[in-house]
Amino acid sequence: MPTAPTFPGVYIEEIPSGVRTITGVATAITAFIGRATRGATDKPVTITSFGDYERLFGGLAADSMMSYAVRDFYLNGGAQALIVRVTRNADRARISLPTHPLGTTDPLILEAASAGSWANVLEAGVDYDTKDPSDTDLFNLTIYERVGDDDVAVEKYLNVSLVDSSPRYLPRVLEQGSLRVRVRTLANGDPVIPEDLSGHPVRPLPTIVVSSPLSSPLSTPKQAPVAVSVQGDDGDPPDPTDYQAAIALLDKADLFNILCIPPAERDGDTDNDVWQDALAYCYKRRAMLIVDPPAGWGASDVPSVAAATAEAGLSTLGLSGDQARNAAIYFPRVRQTDPFKDRQVETFVPCGIIAGVMARTDAQRGVWKAPAGLDASLNGVDALQVNLNDAANGILNPLAINCLRAFPSGRVVWGARTLRGADRDADEYKYIPVRRLALFLEESLYRGTQWVVFEPNDEPLWAQIRLNVGAFMQNLFRQGAFQGRTPREAYLVKCDKETTTQNDINLGIVNILVGFAPLKPAEFVIIKIQQLAGQVEV
Repeated sequence: MPTAPTFPGVYIEEIPSGVRTITGVATAITAFIGRATRGATDKPVTITSFGDYERLFGGLAADSMMSYAVRDFYLNGGAQALIVRVTRNADRARISLPTHPLGTTDPLILEAASAGSWANVLEAGVDYDTKDPSDTDLFNLTIYERVGDDDVAVEKYLNVSLVDSSPRYLPRVLEQGSLRVRVRTLANGDPVIPEDLSGHPVRPLPTIVVSSPLSSPLSTPKQAPVAVSVQGDDGDPPDPTDYQAAIALLDKADLFNILCIPPAERDGDTDNDVWQDALAYCYKRRAMLIVDPPAGWGASDVPSVAAATAEAGLSTLGLSGDQARNAAIYFPRVRQTDPFKDRQVETFVPCGIIAGVMARTDAQRGVWKAPAGLDASLNGVDALQVNLNDAANGILNPLAINCLRAFPSGRVVWGARTLRGADRDADEYKYIPVRRLALFLEESLYRGTQWVVFEPNDEPLWAQIRLNVGAFMQNLFRQGAFQGRTPREAYLVKCDKETTTQNDINLGIVNILVGFAPLKPAEFVIIKIQQLAGQVEV
């Protein structure tokens, strides 16, 4: 608003420049949905390393195909991932401390931070060696983990209380700081009182020794660790409805770019209904779905037979239509050393490896580079389930089945087509890098133009839109994201009275036209050699 001059002198006004920088979004945040040993089941959890996965979800597990996929993701260059744990009828372990720290007859009931049998090795003990022995509300809680015949203290919480006004209120302290236990609470947040534990396997509790809080703190005997009284249980194998519910939990994530859903069982397949729900969700969220090949596709060691099997089975997945632009399938599965099978070589799905290769390629070259070729090596792979030859590759590639190949230089990704990339479809989003670049532009511009809403819809606004969107596209052009030698050949940004008519203005609409000339991979390299007669003059 202009300054209203009221006295003679100099007035300073700051004039807005109209520059609103559009920042490109991340391109390789990968969401994994599957079984895990432990961890939250009600939200996606962000991790940035496999160490995070080990700490929060228990690490590699023989019955968790997702754990292998996450490991492969980080072995191949992945950076940020979202983990959604799937369970069915799993129970939390509980520890009932028979003597309440406040001296009442009600026990303090602790429960595992998440469901599963992982917590059955936990124990808990209480002592009163606090900073103020005269304060009978304070006590110390130690969580132990049983390792063989020894109790190892893994968490200790000093000077905690069950008085809700205390800054060291135990339920709050455990909620914020413990990876292992919580105080079992009522709906109003109060610690739970004894409840009917019938129907649960209950262990007899060991004899405990608890001294009065008012006795000498230095000579106070500690309570013997109390073991789990209600066993945790891993539950049943998840069914398709559990996976579909887990997909919906991704609504709580701000952004993800790639989705992987490993099968629940070894040598199993992800249900087709899950694939279809996942594809629809990825289309809505502007993300790519990596589809694992069914186990039966690699049943034959003969490459041509395996290729024909894959060709015949592709239609059974039911992934078609425009939404299939947001999906890609890779064949065959991979063979890796399994530490849970005496280091024998076992077969695993490739989705985690492919997501890692995409993340590595994005970081090194950009989302517009196909995640394929000799640079797209498969790390951590001992062999491929089927060694495809050129003839088999020639059958699968026109069907939009991306092949994993073994060459003398190593094992690599040797295909870059979406599920709409079959030759018969003639789709404009035939190639993965073209589709991923388009999704990157859509998401970045969607987030970067939110400021436009409710601005006066006239030429000053249109000029600001052209300035900011044009600067974003120009920056990508300088990085080599588009075809063309000049910006005019590479992209266009149009927002004026031709794109936004008076009728559009009356309807509250501003139309922004953004076009780009994508780079398409050199899928077929043809070298023509001709014999020349006589001497060639240079």
